[in-house]
Formats: sequence, C-alpha cells, structure tokens
Amino acid sequence: MLSIEGRKAIVTGVSKGIGYATVKSLLDSGVHVVGWGRTSPEINHEKFHFIKTDVSNAENVYSSFEQSQALFDEPIDILINNAGLGFDGKIEEMDDLQWKTMFDTNVHGVFFCSKAVIPGMKKAGIGHIVNIASIAGITGIQNMAGYCGTKFAVRGISHSMFKELRDFGIKVTCIYPGSVQTGFFDTISSVTANENMMQPEDIAETIVHCLQSSPNYHHIDIEVRPLKPKG
Repeated sequence: MLSIEGRKAIVTGVSKGIGYATVKSLLDSGVHVVGWGRTSPEINHEKFHFIKTDVSNAENVYSSFEQSQALFDEPIDILINNAGLGFDGKIEEMDDLQWKTMFDTNVHGVFFCSKAVIPGMKKAGIGHIVNIASIAGITGIQNMAGYCGTKFAVRGISHSMFKELRDFGIKVTCIYPGSVQTGFFDTISSVTANENMMQPEDIAETIVHCLQSSPNYHHIDIEVRPLKPKG
C-alpha cells in the first residue's frame, strides 16, 4: 500500500459520523487534515485544523479553501466530500425547503468543494477526490425521492469527473454505503439507527484503503453494505 503520510486533506462534514471517523483515520495515517463543518469536532491533534464551513454556500466554500491552503506550502491533494443530509416523505408532501436544502448540500456542495481543489491538484499532478454517495444513488427508495435524486446526481458527477481528471493524475472515487449507524437517521422517520448497521469507522477504513492504492490503480465505484442488517 502507498503511504499517504504528509499529504494534505480537506474533509467535509466532520462534526460526527463518517466525517469524524475519517479525520481520525487520516490523522492516524500521518495526513494533515483540515476539517470543514458547522460544528467543530472534539479532536485535538497537531495535524488537525477546523474551519467552520457551510458547503452549500459557494462564497463560504471558496473562502474556507483559501484559508485551508494557506496553512500549507504544498497543494491540498485529498478531498473527502462527505457532508450531506436527508429528509424522507412522500414526494407530494415533501417540504419545498427540505428538498432544496438536500440538493444545495449534497449536490452543490460537491461541486463547490471539488471546483475549489481541482486547479491545485492539476498543477501538482496528483490528487484524490472521494465522494460519499449512498445506495440511494444506485436504486430508488420509497419516500426518499429527494435524497435519492441527490445521490444519483453525485454518482453522475463522480463518473464525469473521473473521466475529466484521470489524465492529470487525479483519482475520483464514489462510495455507496448502505445503512451506517450515524446521526443521519435522526431526520429519517422511517428508520432507527441500530448496532446491526455498519459503523462510521468501516467507511473511514474503506476511504483510507482507496487513498493508499498504487498510483495507476483507481477505485471508481465502491458499494458497501452490512452483511447482516437485521442481526
């Protein structure tokens, strides 16, 4: 496996769940990490910096990127687009603002963050963007039309990005987790998080595995699910 020690990363949505676990795993691997989110996580590490960021706001993202890049002498070469949220409901009953909020965060956030880092990655000739989608980006789910729509969009964006960027030495990986025991389900009335789900650390381990792959080995799509979701 390729060492990623000393590389520079931005991780979005770091206050808890997959983002938090990913930051911890990257730090354990020797990566310098800038965490973006609405709330600072309880991480005290010399290689970790937190910048309060709303990924749905383009100006906020570009400002946070400039602050992040200013911390280092070398370009940021890892981006983990993890920030996301979901609401459920019948499509004719879905709240308009909730629908818009999902697309602003889950889709536009991926665009704004990726747009910010790509020029530096191209200049350096190295980079890896990991987009956290969902199995909801592979199949439709009843009462989850808005969330599925955002994750299908992330899938399409990821596939286009990898074809645009591969010749510049930049990898793009899209991960499609099944159910993970996180706070995501706090806003999903039909599902309750439980210990039979995957753990955030499982997804973080998958992310690090992709980052450590050899330069000419490219993970494009990775679908992961709990083996026994009902125990």
